Amino acid sequence: MTPFGQGPSSTERLVLPGVLTADEAARTVAGIAAVQRSDGAIPWFRGHHLDPWDHVEAAMALDAAGEHARAEAAYRWLADHQNPDGSWYAAYADGDADAPTDRSRETNFVAYVAVGVWHHYLSTGDDAFLDRMWPTVFAAVEFVLRLQQPGGQIGWKREAEEDGGRDVTDALLTGSSSIHQALRCALAIAEHREEPQPDWELAVGLLGHAIRHHPERFLDKSRYSMDWYYPVLGGAVTGAAAKERIEARWDDFVVPGLGVRCVVPNPWVTGGESCELALALWAMGESDRAVEILQWIQHLRAENGLYWTGYVFEDEAVWPEELTTWTAGSLLLAVAALGGHDATASVFGGDRLPAGLEPDCTCGGPARA
Repeated sequence: MTPFGQGPSSTERLVLPGVLTADEAARTVAGIAAVQRSDGAIPWFRGHHLDPWDHVEAAMALDAAGEHARAEAAYRWLADHQNPDGSWYAAYADGDADAPTDRSRETNFVAYVAVGVWHHYLSTGDDAFLDRMWPTVFAAVEFVLRLQQPGGQIGWKREAEEDGGRDVTDALLTGSSSIHQALRCALAIAEHREEPQPDWELAVGLLGHAIRHHPERFLDKSRYSMDWYYPVLGGAVTGAAAKERIEARWDDFVVPGLGVRCVVPNPWVTGGESCELALALWAMGESDRAVEILQWIQHLRAENGLYWTGYVFEDEAVWPEELTTWTAGSLLLAVAALGGHDATASVFGGDRLPAGLEPDCTCGGPARA
């Protein structure tokens, strides 16, 4: 898998009965690698755009498969093309850093670099990589926390300069839940480097409190399955509360034998949401249900090892007709967690990530200037 000089992928940990054989796992990894550009960028597919969040998810899947040089190249792309304010644009045409197609800067897209960098370090033990990426992670977190609101939630995005460049302070529950995970990974990096960040600890504590106790602080997107399971996947809701949350809407979103709806009531199951739910179930200790979900969505697998984004079951139609690196990446990460890949299990299990400081009251804290 040139040009990164990496040997054959290690797919032993990516074998899961009824989901992937070693050969199938290798084809999926090769499918992601085939989309990656020589500069490290990983768009959804060639000719489509790159967004920073899905770019990181695909890079994490490469690390889970042992393709560490390719993953490092993906993180180097982010370091090389970070905006001066610590952000990245929301979309780049075919991964071309000189061709942004959406110049807004979404906070959960920006924060996710911390998850990928920590995952890469846990996969490789490469302290030099962590040293090189620390300024990138630090600047990204500082950008995100400038949009944190007094109630703890994180504002959605900063608009493009041509649209006024204003901060959109409305918060998305899914995005804030993803940021919750990212902030904990950033704190883990800081602790490893012995550079404590008490402001980050306070920020993640306020954010977790808002996610757990104040749904009114977020836009109502309850039709979307991501708002259902992401508080669990992002580590803010755990234990009995996680179990209660998942059970409450299981029948709304889960289509037995097919996967997870993206949005109700649409008859559309999607691979990415299904794999992420499987990761959340695994984190809750429900591996059997996680495996079952992953087995169901094998109807989305294509011959080249990648996965169709979704399936409209009323029409028996694949839609949209696109094979996305991030869908394949989410599948590989779920399989890696179930297979005991230490880095993936640590990042999504959360037991080795530092917790934030829970606020003493519900009044929240000051937003950053």
